[in-house]
Amino acid sequence: MDPDVEILASLSSTIRPDYQDPSNKWDGSPFDWIRSRPSRQRGAIAERLVAGWCAAKGADVTRSTSSQADRYINGHRYEIKFSTLWESGVYKFQQIRDQEYDYLLCLGLAPFEASCWVIPKSILLDHVIGFMGQHTGAAGTDTAWISFRSNRPYEWMQPYGGTLADAWEVIESLGRGQYR
Repeated sequence: MDPDVEILASLSSTIRPDYQDPSNKWDGSPFDWIRSRPSRQRGAIAERLVAGWCAAKGADVTRSTSSQADRYINGHRYEIKFSTLWESGVYKFQQIRDQEYDYLLCLGLAPFEASCWVIPKSILLDHVIGFMGQHTGAAGTDTAWISFRSNRPYEWMQPYGGTLADAWEVIESLGRGQYR
């Protein structure tokens, strides 16, 4: 690096704390960069994060051969939805559709922690799809969303995760599915 640029970089690091917003909870977060990406890229990033995490835990992960699901994880079809923590303290998992997948994996990232749920599609049909319309209100049927305070997910979500460790237990408990 150019020595003059090094001087400026050092000075910048020194004076940065004087100008940082102390209320910015994302400052220094390893996930902050994701928030600046366009929505479509965020989804792709989440898919890669989930695939990498599951593979690191020993799961067999492949890209879905269908546009109806995002990944096959241990032979089950997964749709992956992603939310960063909103300023209001909520997660919003959007564009949930009635497609051909077995489980919806919701990955929520806060500045220094992550939440995850692995929700069977049958549960979504009972509580979300057709009940929580995203663009057309409760009567909407095309797309749905799940929105809740990060520390208060819906009661029906409790058995399906919360922490990454909880979600991993759900994934492991499912055994091997039929898709590869």
